[in-house]
Amino acid sequence: MPHLDAGYNFARWLTRSGPDAEDVVQEACARALRYVGGFHGDSGRAWFLAIVRNAAYDWLERNRRPDVDAGAALDEIADVPSRNPEAIAIRHAEDRMLGEAIAALPVGFREVLILRELEEFSYKEIARIADIPVGTVMSRLARARALLQRSPLLHAVDDRAAGGDT
Repeated sequence: MPHLDAGYNFARWLTRSGPDAEDVVQEACARALRYVGGFHGDSGRAWFLAIVRNAAYDWLERNRRPDVDAGAALDEIADVPSRNPEAIAIRHAEDRMLGEAIAALPVGFREVLILRELEEFSYKEIARIADIPVGTVMSRLARARALLQRSPLLHAVDDRAAGGDT
């Protein structure tokens, strides 16, 4: 139960949908309860997110949906402390573009990026969750970051901030 928020966040990024993430986490909880007796690790969080990951991939195989709004995940979690309406609008647009750029990444790159940058797992924990070697985690993370740096969506944010086209 203490890892439900992390599981939901991870599932939302993988499925690109809040309601679908709820379904995935519900399935993951059922699986976790079924197999909790077999857990002999040191990180319940990593174990649960591995189950969420597997449930998400199973769900994606059954329910491919190309029409999901890529920026919806960030819209749900955007927290803008500024009271200036212009700053709020700019921040909202930037968050949406970042969310779209992340969502556009191939799922293997997106999952390691989310696990490292948002969930703050170590490379070793990510390797366990994704069932891949640590070197692959490092490679995918580097490639995900490089793809984000080259994303036209993020360059549009940089151009606007520098006073370019609006």
